Amino acid sequence: MYIIAHRGNVDGPNPERENSPDYIDEALKLGYDVEVDLRSKNGELYLGHDNPQYPVNLEWLQRNQEKLWIHCKDRESLEYCSSVDFNLHYFYHDTDAYVLTSKGYGMVLVGQFPYNNSIIVLPESIGYYNKYEERYDRILSTKGICTDKCNYYKNIL
Repeated sequence: MYIIAHRGNVDGPNPERENSPDYIDEALKLGYDVEVDLRSKNGELYLGHDNPQYPVNLEWLQRNQEKLWIHCKDRESLEYCSSVDFNLHYFYHDTDAYVLTSKGYGMVLVGQFPYNNSIIVLPESIGYYNKYEERYDRILSTKGICTDKCNYYKNIL
């Protein structure tokens, strides 16, 4: 089962550090896969949820490609990921409840009911928490979770 660090978070949200390459590297060193928010601006790549904040380059993406789940935040970053000559793992969505990643995993967005071969995004959020507080069996039937609380789930799943 995948336990994916949402924006690098492992022990709860940390807005000051989320998506920074150093923070992502820390989560990777702990053995977690990491979901990152990728943006493109003026032909350059950045990490950042709402804005392009942290410059990254192709070498950083390549070095970490086996453990990154890249959330393309704009058309340009999607176009970039789909055009490089190596196997990045990426996805894009706007308001979709369910999306497929480039490697065929389903991402089930907050508040939507998961299915067996999917990744649940933020199961600790209010949308899931009310439904699944005592229902870890449903989480266990999926491929994994993308969470801000990796260490918590690692200890209970």
